Amino acid sequence: MRITMIGSGYVGLVSGVCFADFGHDVICVDKDLSKIEALREGRIPIYEPGLEQLVAENTSTGRLSFSTDVGESVRSADVVFIAVGTPSRRGDGHADLSYVYAAAREIATYVEGFTVIVTKSTVPVGTGDEVERIMRETNPAADVAVVSNPEFLREGAAIEDFKRPDRIVVGLNDDRARETMTEVYRPLYLNQAPLVFTTRRTSELIKYAANAFLAMKITFINEIADLCERVDANVQDVSRGIGLDGRIGSKFLYAGPGYGGSCFPKDTLALAKTAQDYDAPMRLIETTISINDNRKRAMGRKVISAVGGDIRGKKIAILGLTFKPNTDDMRDSPAIAVIQTLQDNGAQVVGYDPEGMENARKVIENIEYASGPYEAAAGADALVIVTEWNQFRALDFSRLKQSMRAPILVDLRNIYRSDEVRKHGFTYTGIGTNLYQETTGARDSLLNI
Repeated sequence: MRITMIGSGYVGLVSGVCFADFGHDVICVDKDLSKIEALREGRIPIYEPGLEQLVAENTSTGRLSFSTDVGESVRSADVVFIAVGTPSRRGDGHADLSYVYAAAREIATYVEGFTVIVTKSTVPVGTGDEVERIMRETNPAADVAVVSNPEFLREGAAIEDFKRPDRIVVGLNDDRARETMTEVYRPLYLNQAPLVFTTRRTSELIKYAANAFLAMKITFINEIADLCERVDANVQDVSRGIGLDGRIGSKFLYAGPGYGGSCFPKDTLALAKTAQDYDAPMRLIETTISINDNRKRAMGRKVISAVGGDIRGKKIAILGLTFKPNTDDMRDSPAIAVIQTLQDNGAQVVGYDPEGMENARKVIENIEYASGPYEAAAGADALVIVTEWNQFRALDFSRLKQSMRAPILVDLRNIYRSDEVRKHGFTYTGIGTNLYQETTGARDSLLNI
């Protein structure tokens, strides 16, 4: 298949590269000339494990190319994917669809012969109808079928998710597109990935419903964590205990500082706004959004409490700035609100992240950046783990204690056991456990199930 990907951001680039790796001929298009030139030279504008190697392999075979020429790229395509941004619109929180609609108009201008137009961007219900209307208005002679094919990629594991998906959702109102989309994903047949065909509007809603449910699940366990701290229970044991129930499952039941990133914040907000427009308000999602927003600053207050209630003039070291490990994405990262809360209360903040510091400099002001975790901790009054990068999972606490002003660890991801940290003379504060005592009997019994 000849595939053109309009938009070479995170979704467009990963999807395009993986399609090329399947054996399709793929052109990734973007209007940002500097981005296209960088990709042609093998320089990847985002951090995603394994992506750089796949780009190099598929450009060398000629299956993958990069262009700023929309017209030429569209004219030669069997399938054109729209993978442009849909950020939250300023003022009302609705998804900003201006980039999607602009892409539709431009594609309609150049399309030749029967072409399947696929919306890969995350869009509200009814967007495909408007894309089709725009294309027919722009070019009444265009022979197109407009399809919804939402992505379900986790940053940091996107290539694995694309090649071994839980499901592939395709929403269409024109049966001519079924054969084409089946051929696009034929290489995944060996993995027995279910190809779910549905209507276009249903497909659009599936994406939002999935992200909203996962965001709600995260928020639920975070609230359980708060209760655990009040009643002397352990949230990790609660999470494990309920996660063993097949109806619930263990994924996304890890207490922490709240969700962030490019998807959950904007998608939950867009779904809530869409539901309001259709007089079917989603109170659970609206509450989830509010709780998550408040939680991030609450984590900053948790740090202040762990240090003794007064952090003015004190140095706080932050490990992990991105919203999750294995990405350089700072969008809506909990670290931003945590750091702002600490700064508002007079702290001096030093931060370190394996991949995110360049992007962090664009959104976080007045902090010092260190070259590693031990450099960040030197002279600090507290060390705070915000993002659970693997390199933070086996810190040398004897070395840390020697260099820190005060041996205080605030673990907002529960990657350490409190007894392991305290034996090195540290004061330990985690999420969803009693601040001064942690029992292990329940955990041991669950591990033996």
